[in-house]
Amino acid sequence: MHVAAINAGDLLIPLWRGTFRADPTDDKATWRWAVLVKETWRKHGSSIADATPYLPGSFDRPPRNPAEKIHSGYKAWEWLLYLYGMGPATLYGILPEPYWSNFCHLARGLRLMQQYHISHPELLDGHQHLLDFADEFEEIYYQRRNDRLHFIRPWIHSLTHIGPETVNKGPPICSSQWTMERTIGNLGQEIRLHNSSVYANLSQRAIRRCQINALKAIIPTIERSTNALPKGSFDLGEGYILLRRRERTAHVVRPCEAQAIVRFLANDSGIEIPSAPPITKWARLRLPNGQVARSAWKENAMTKQPRMARNVKLLLEGQTAIGEVYYYFNMTIHDRRRTFAMVSVYSDPHQDLLHRSFHTVFACHHHGDNSLRLIEVCAIQSVVAMVPHQFPGINGILFYLIERPGLDIITMSGINEEDIPDED
Repeated sequence: MHVAAINAGDLLIPLWRGTFRADPTDDKATWRWAVLVKETWRKHGSSIADATPYLPGSFDRPPRNPAEKIHSGYKAWEWLLYLYGMGPATLYGILPEPYWSNFCHLARGLRLMQQYHISHPELLDGHQHLLDFADEFEEIYYQRRNDRLHFIRPWIHSLTHIGPETVNKGPPICSSQWTMERTIGNLGQEIRLHNSSVYANLSQRAIRRCQINALKAIIPTIERSTNALPKGSFDLGEGYILLRRRERTAHVVRPCEAQAIVRFLANDSGIEIPSAPPITKWARLRLPNGQVARSAWKENAMTKQPRMARNVKLLLEGQTAIGEVYYYFNMTIHDRRRTFAMVSVYSDPHQDLLHRSFHTVFACHHHGDNSLRLIEVCAIQSVVAMVPHQFPGINGILFYLIERPGLDIITMSGINEEDIPDED
């Protein structure tokens, strides 16, 4: 937790800003990496704050403007989203080579290591990227100079042990401090101000918590299920649940959407129809991982614009794709009820950015109505953020992908994302 978030940020950001302590024999004018200064730093901070509306609510606390708030209690979670979610994309064209590529090694390695499920190839890939980062950091920053020895913080060496220790102890996120700090916070909320016996009170609350957990483990039925279906929802099975709002009557869709439906029916089921039937739209879909994917249909109609949660990661024909959900609906085909999402699929990622960033910058064009496609909801894997950004030297606006760190932890905790009601 602290290695990936606070410790890394506490070294890299001051280096890039040129505010890190330098020995008298080390001239900061030779620091080619010190580029986040003056107006560049302010614009970079604004780009981080401006991304907030595009981050789903399931991403928890969005990072604040680092140019204004980095010394005002910047949280570990903010560091994670800022450095490893937004950093590779927003620092492209600002942080010169080889420093940007070196940082992408770090981002790639830690993204892989922050997963709850890590495959053996991913473990090897992540470990190699962390080794590359540590070795290159010494070459391009420290440069074997005695007056820069203080650049080499202990956490840099710790990175080289994450891979082997994952084999011995499991994914780092399972033994990180998130769980312990949450437990400490919960216990702190339960105690009262007892100046004379505060620690005794705290220990008794911890004992009571252990006793309750033991009873729940022995008699699972003692606790009511908190996963009851919301009113008006529709259980699709396999963890997918349609959530309201829902149209009261079926309506004819727009011509571009009708073409997508007609095309799907012809290709998937061999059904030739002149026009699409009227459909009844649904606004939201709860995913097996607990996230709630909304839709453009209702988000665009809400008076107070929520944080966007309509961009989803798809698994289409064995390939990963990103799409913007317009709405959900049910349709009966050959006497079988099936549930679909009308999705505008983003373009393939910019290959040069993807390759040069070691797959940390997944940036796509958004084609709107020109790339509509009908997909079954079981193809939706998770809710993601797609943030618009002007990459230096690349024509047009691209949308770069941010995934929630440690997404599997939502499922492991058994807690569903709080449903955000749509307005009428």
